[in-house]
Amino acid sequence: MIAHPSAVLEVHTVSADLSAVLDDLAAAPDTAGLWRVLAGVGARDLVTARLAEAHADAGGILRQLGGDPPAPGSLWGVWAARTRDAVVTAEDGPDGWTLHGASPWSSGSDRCTDALVAAEDRLFAVRLDHPTVVPGEDPWRGLGMAGAGTTTVRFHATPARPVGGPGDYLDRPGFWHAAAGVAAVWFGGAVGAATPLRERIRTGRGDAHDAAHLGAVDAALGAAAAVLREAAAAADAGLEDTDTARRRALVVRATAEHAVETTLRSTGRATGPTPLARDARHARHVADLEVYVRQSHAERDLATLGGLAATAPAVSL
Repeated sequence: MIAHPSAVLEVHTVSADLSAVLDDLAAAPDTAGLWRVLAGVGARDLVTARLAEAHADAGGILRQLGGDPPAPGSLWGVWAARTRDAVVTAEDGPDGWTLHGASPWSSGSDRCTDALVAAEDRLFAVRLDHPTVVPGEDPWRGLGMAGAGTTTVRFHATPARPVGGPGDYLDRPGFWHAAAGVAAVWFGGAVGAATPLRERIRTGRGDAHDAAHLGAVDAALGAAAAVLREAAAAADAGLEDTDTARRRALVVRATAEHAVETTLRSTGRATGPTPLARDARHARHVADLEVYVRQSHAERDLATLGGLAATAPAVSL
């Protein structure tokens, strides 16, 4: 069950333990197993989970779109964010493709060996040790997810290999399966964030109001675990078209986001400021989780989901 990961990984430092996490991801037998690992890591260390989730996503993309699989010992990012002022373009010249421009919000820019970079409506595989790759612009200044190495990366005629054709990255069920996989990390983060509240009740220090808060958390996490298990089974069955996978992923993400918000609110209201003030690990975890879950597009995603739901069969058992 995703709700109670059987192997919550002890992750203390990214550099020391990330490789072991990647080994566990490679050994996962199916999507449920993959997400169970990500949730387990997310319960302990969201920075490590963020990097591991992107590497797993890159591996799935390469497998689905015909690229070479990640080499042993490599760490891949998937850098597809764009802003009005930061865009990557691609040029096909006599010596092959090259990338030009800036890729914002590029997590792992300080330690990834490779990345899949979006340009010209498609993806390109890039070796990040090439001298034309310059990370570190616009460094992260916030506390949450500060360890993820997220910066803007510039490419100056950087050699690149196309992965798939134009539109292939977005126009596939696997894109939405990966989007649901992000929610597995949010879910794990919520499980970890609820620890002070769970311990308060377990040790008999809480009252009925605190128990009610833990009940709300357990219900929200149970709902998130259920839709994650269902989504993992659907992904492995391989029968979904892109629109169906999209709707399911939006449901999963909304449910997991609700679980995160319920957990943070109820844990804080029940335990007061003490865990945030006196437990540095918990305070960092909460800060990381509040930033990470903002990968959700909130009401914009709900509006999209509502439009899809209006023209699809109603939910049934």
